[in-house]
Amino acid sequence: MRDHPAVTSTPSSRSTSRAATRPVRVLAAGGTIAMRGERAVPALDASELVEQLPQVAGFHLEAETVLSLPSTHLTLTDALYLARRAGEAASGGEGIVLTTGTDTMEEVAMLCALTYGGEAPIVITGANRPGSAPGADGPANLLDAIILARAPAAAGLGVIVAFGGEVHPATTVRKIDSTGPVAFGSPTAGPVGRIVEGRVWLHSNPRRPAPLRVERLEQRVATVPTGLGDDGAMLRYAAESHDGVVLVALGAGHLSPPVLGELRAAAERVPVLITCRPDRSSMLFSTYGFEGAERDLRASGAICVPFLSPAAARVALLCALGAGLDRTGIADALAAFDAR
Repeated sequence: MRDHPAVTSTPSSRSTSRAATRPVRVLAAGGTIAMRGERAVPALDASELVEQLPQVAGFHLEAETVLSLPSTHLTLTDALYLARRAGEAASGGEGIVLTTGTDTMEEVAMLCALTYGGEAPIVITGANRPGSAPGADGPANLLDAIILARAPAAAGLGVIVAFGGEVHPATTVRKIDSTGPVAFGSPTAGPVGRIVEGRVWLHSNPRRPAPLRVERLEQRVATVPTGLGDDGAMLRYAAESHDGVVLVALGAGHLSPPVLGELRAAAERVPVLITCRPDRSSMLFSTYGFEGAERDLRASGAICVPFLSPAAARVALLCALGAGLDRTGIADALAAFDAR
């Protein structure tokens, strides 16, 4: 576990008050957006990221470096620290921009969404190309995120991801491209808006879960995919060795008979969440009648969250366990992620 330093604020040299918009705080936590070099490594702090943007001259803006890590190096403790720091600042009325790496941005976004219930937005962004690469996307994404964070129209959005000119809810966003500039999408729900030449267009407000009081993230949650010929051994092992399991079912909520049997046993042992393998995931209720169809999964004792990606579902279960919820409490807390 790494020690997290006391946080200090560094006002931007371009900071001035503008009454029609909220003040913005950029919290930089590393990732590709802060990397440069022939073999890109962390190089830019929060102030240096902001200094690349002459367009923010006159904004009421502060920049603060909280971590400087590739996002694959983040621990669960680091991620909870980022969520708490962002939530604390946003609760004071600032619009927050959190820059972090795209590899685990889904997880960081979901963690922030499940621990924050305030009015001011927390906007997460980053880059898929280092600052030294041709076509670097970091400055444009950061500018869009700052514009969104200060916009009055963003009140009540909660936690969102601004990337490639699009605005995505934190709970449904997925990384859809490993290297291209349009790195994120929301396959199940679509974006909630766009940012065009410094103007914000929003067409809907995402549904927000009630925030959880997450004390710590110490439990171990396994993500278990199933596939052709699976005999359920991986699911059995995960349930015996972890505090919770996310099972990634096939199609619209289907399993082979052996995996169904292991699911029933696993759900008696530990909390199990079920999502589905397709990017545009949803889960049926009563269309099919073969063994291992959706009715069997829904009757297994597991909790169905088909509108969460596997990565988001894992973080959701970690948060629920970290908040001390039992199975009923977990089901209630995550009810928004299944059809009703």
